[in-house]
Amino acid sequence: MVKKEVLEIKKLFRMEDCCLTRICGCYVDYEKTKKLEFKETFLSLPEEEGFKYLKLFKKALSGSLGKNLQNLEFPLAEEGEGGRQQFLYQVRESQLKDEELLEQMYDRIIESFPYGENYLVLMIHGLYDVPGKATDGTVMDDASDLVYEFVLGCICPVALSKPGLCYNEENNHIEDRSRDWLVGEPLTGFLFPAFNERQSDIHSMLYYSKKAADLQPKFIEAMFGCQAPVDAGTQKEIFHTVIADTLGDACSYEQVREIHDNLQEMIAAHEDDGEPLELSGRDVKRLLEMSGVPEEKMEDFDREYAEVAGEQVTLMAENLTDSRKFSIKTPDITIQVSPDCAGLIETRMIDGRKCLVIAVDDHVEVNGMPVQGI
Repeated sequence: MVKKEVLEIKKLFRMEDCCLTRICGCYVDYEKTKKLEFKETFLSLPEEEGFKYLKLFKKALSGSLGKNLQNLEFPLAEEGEGGRQQFLYQVRESQLKDEELLEQMYDRIIESFPYGENYLVLMIHGLYDVPGKATDGTVMDDASDLVYEFVLGCICPVALSKPGLCYNEENNHIEDRSRDWLVGEPLTGFLFPAFNERQSDIHSMLYYSKKAADLQPKFIEAMFGCQAPVDAGTQKEIFHTVIADTLGDACSYEQVREIHDNLQEMIAAHEDDGEPLELSGRDVKRLLEMSGVPEEKMEDFDREYAEVAGEQVTLMAENLTDSRKFSIKTPDITIQVSPDCAGLIETRMIDGRKCLVIAVDDHVEVNGMPVQGI
């Protein structure tokens, strides 16, 4: 799924013109015991309660693609009898009305989700009449000939509210506040099937993780049978290791800045495509070549990339660089500037020492105090 498709599904989670049919849930304690199960028609919920559930489901479709949101493809083996894709397909087809399938769903989550505290499993079913689109992209609400049927699940932590004092209006008194078990924002979630090219794709799903640096790979593999993607932090580490191994003693400030400048240009040129920019080993190689890395340094690139990243791993470009800041760190000092201003910083040898030199042409403040004479 691309960003526009995620946003289109996210907009369905509203009370007006609601396409959601049924909601189910299971409350699980820290001992992995089911304490409560419920199921009901979504529109039968009290309005305020419905709004709060919708907020949770929207959160399970938030974040950046390639970071919090990951597109997963099912291996062919999981689409056969007894496969995990086949199980999700049956859950969707049941419209969350089959109690035995729901029990299996809860049991599978409890068995595979690594969480030692209380949590709530929520599931929702929806039917979306997908509006047609004109050639100019205009949505035509009366030209729908496709229905997207889906289930969305999320796992939310449940924890005691903080202790404190409150005002009791009935007694006109300040007193100890009762502590309640509150449902928090989802830790993880999944949308099945994926909404690819604005239609159902039963061979794929969308996975959400609150922590982009911890996608819970064991849960992904055990629950869905999919290969867990490489998280954003690990992708950045791979990229940095490949650059360091390739450049060796030529890994200078100027060279690294040139690589990141060119990477930012590649991301900007790709913005209108609607999909995150993915880099294969060949793309990374081309990036280094266009950044002026000497030919002799590139001789062993393919082997080094395969050793560090693996031949099949692709890297999301936006995971490799920060478009908002350019950071330089020493053991004692950290310098952060806009990427557009990175050229103001140079490296020089001064009195036999390596120095970072910052060009200063105008106003300078120290702790908010304007200074002169620099």
